[in-house]
Amino acid sequence: MFTTPYCAYCKMAKIFFEKHNIEYSEKDVAADTVARDDMIKKSGQFGVPVFEINGKIIIGFDQSRLKESLGIS
Repeated sequence: MFTTPYCAYCKMAKIFFEKHNIEYSEKDVAADTVARDDMIKKSGQFGVPVFEINGKIIIGFDQSRLKESLGIS
């Protein structure tokens, strides 16, 4: 998950993952320019959050797409 420390939707995504016991790795694109460039290359986006799940990019905190990609009902 590509995030920034001040992103409300990023915080909501972390709560969502914790609620569903989903492990995740977080890359702070505000502090890590390599991660930022990687996110932009993969998504074409400058905004966060951006998720990469099994090679699929999801832009924004879209719970239905996240659930579908993670196999959560």
